Amino acid sequence: MPLTRSLSMTSLSGVLPAWEDDELPVEDLLLFEVAWEVTNKVGGIYTVIQTKAKITVDEWGENYYMMGPYFEHNFKTQVEACEPPNPAIKKAMDALINNGCQVHFGRWLIEGSPYVILFDIGSAAWNLDRWKGDLWHTCNIGLPYNDREANDSLILGSLIAWFFKELTDQLGDKPNVISHFHEWQAGPGLILCRSRNIPMATVFTTHATLLGRYLCAGNVDFYNNLDKFDVDKEAGERQIYHRYCLERAAVHCAHVFTTVSQITAVEAKHMLHRKPDVVTPNGLNVKKFSAMHEFQNLHSTSKTRIQEFVRGHFYGHLDFNLDKTLFFFIAGRYEFSNKGADIFLESLSRLNYLLRVHRNDVTVVVFFIMPAKTNNFNVESLKGQAVRKQLWDTAHIVKEKFGKKLYDALLKGQIPDMNTILERDDFTIMKRAIYATQRHSLPPVTTHNMLDDLKDPILSNVRRIGLFNSRDDRVKLIFHPEFLSSTSPLLPMDYEDFVRGCNLGVFPSYYEPWGYTPGECTVMGIPSVTTNLSGFGCFMEEHISDPAAYGIYIVDRRFRSPEESCNQLTQFMFNFCQQSLRQRIIQRNRTERLSDLLDWRYLGRFYIHARHLALSRAFPDKFKVDPMAPPQTEGFRYPRPHSVPPSPSASIHSTPHHSDEEEDDEPYDEDEEAERDRLNIKAPFVMGTVPEGKKKQPGESGN
Repeated sequence: MPLTRSLSMTSLSGVLPAWEDDELPVEDLLLFEVAWEVTNKVGGIYTVIQTKAKITVDEWGENYYMMGPYFEHNFKTQVEACEPPNPAIKKAMDALINNGCQVHFGRWLIEGSPYVILFDIGSAAWNLDRWKGDLWHTCNIGLPYNDREANDSLILGSLIAWFFKELTDQLGDKPNVISHFHEWQAGPGLILCRSRNIPMATVFTTHATLLGRYLCAGNVDFYNNLDKFDVDKEAGERQIYHRYCLERAAVHCAHVFTTVSQITAVEAKHMLHRKPDVVTPNGLNVKKFSAMHEFQNLHSTSKTRIQEFVRGHFYGHLDFNLDKTLFFFIAGRYEFSNKGADIFLESLSRLNYLLRVHRNDVTVVVFFIMPAKTNNFNVESLKGQAVRKQLWDTAHIVKEKFGKKLYDALLKGQIPDMNTILERDDFTIMKRAIYATQRHSLPPVTTHNMLDDLKDPILSNVRRIGLFNSRDDRVKLIFHPEFLSSTSPLLPMDYEDFVRGCNLGVFPSYYEPWGYTPGECTVMGIPSVTTNLSGFGCFMEEHISDPAAYGIYIVDRRFRSPEESCNQLTQFMFNFCQQSLRQRIIQRNRTERLSDLLDWRYLGRFYIHARHLALSRAFPDKFKVDPMAPPQTEGFRYPRPHSVPPSPSASIHSTPHHSDEEEDDEPYDEDEEAERDRLNIKAPFVMGTVPEGKKKQPGESGN
């Protein structure tokens, strides 16, 4: 069914390939999506299913249901309980309830309000030993008693398989059922459904392979040795062999196997020994972030709030110009190597050297937003914000007195004597405020008291590279080991507002199956750095002729040495610092125009194709897909922007300093450039093929 949305003025409307009318008779089908993170926020999969809900509900209506574990607190705060509208679903739930297993139904209170079916694992735990026996007799997979997560996954899977058995017995041949399972925690349900020959189409999506995540966390040269790993041995040594078996069995049992990016498809082929049938990239609900031309104003407003925090944090050492200060950040789970914090810190050290050598007047303040173990805010950070507020209050008091005297003098037709307009007490107050800003120590690198700062990876590397926020450093570091919140007494900003206020997001990940953080930057018009080992980076390389021109800098971490990658990242950041204000504004406009590329309205078609393919394999007599025809999920490529300068790397001047007057002479019209982009889009190419002129790299999957 065709889906449309109101595009922002700066988007490339008309560029996306037309949405083909889908032939699936959704009124004769039921779609179930199974994930551990339905109403249960744990990681990135929660974002996937939550943001995709609206477009799926628009397509399927009341024939779409999500399934997951029941947690009382989550249910009370996120779900509106109601009765199932479908009698067959009601009867299937009652069958479980009458046998002592609690099942809850309601609407998840997110955009789209999808129906959810939640299974109480605790109420069915008394069946665990019997279900472990069933799993062993079915596929010879045994679960250890001390792995609670795996045991809970088996209980959830057994309940779901039981539910589907009851449901399909009620429905008969119509409507047909499609079940989409996410990640290994949902795998037992798929395995049991297929082993019991329950008549339904199944799709399994891995967002990151279990073994891949463990191997990369151990600093293994992962991508250069994909074909050399003894996967059974590696999983056994890490004591996750049973989990790995569940994941691999689910992959091979599913009618259709999908993953979220081309780089993960290569990984899955070697780790799980099945090539994905479809790549289903992760999208965003772009409408949530869409702000028309206002996104530039929102950037300015949020940046002002960050500047206020910086004034307090660096009190006594605020000898740099905040108007010439750029804010970089990295955010996500605290996986030091996987998220690229190691290469980022080394690159910052080199960037600091370059800025000092070239006597650049730009200062870079870098935020690390990664949750770690702390016991509270540190005193120095809180004191800094208190000093800032005291200075503001003092300035406000003096300003009020000054303004009143000036106003009275002007009313009398007199020019006030500036030597007498401020009293001695006013000078005393101001001097006391100035003395209060004196500081005998350097501004802290971290905002919290770390529980084990001697062994903390970020702080250990900060000591190694010597970036301690000294006056001579042009790169300043702030490690905020806690997720951002508008209720924080230190930095009271939500993550979205914080991102809007920054100039550049840096995510040089080594292991990142997709990567929502650079995607969120993109839809908010903030340039970002990613890598060709992240799903997002690979996706952008496929779809954009010159990613850097659109504010997407892709570091090569796959085919270059760590030293070369580090130098490349350093050069990206240094070139960004060389940009004028006008260049940064132009680049943000271009970045924001990529929003539609990441919208579920476009990316949802990959899921449609996966479901259609699953139905054709499960019910070949009813549903047909021509195996020789290319899928309707076609990509396209944004052209290189027409106007100059297209990117920092192409706009470096012969000297390290630019002339703003020189930049102002550059012809640039945003609407005109967007129109050129619409007219000059390259011919589409099928997702999974190698773009013309690009050689396939050794070991790269053709999927």
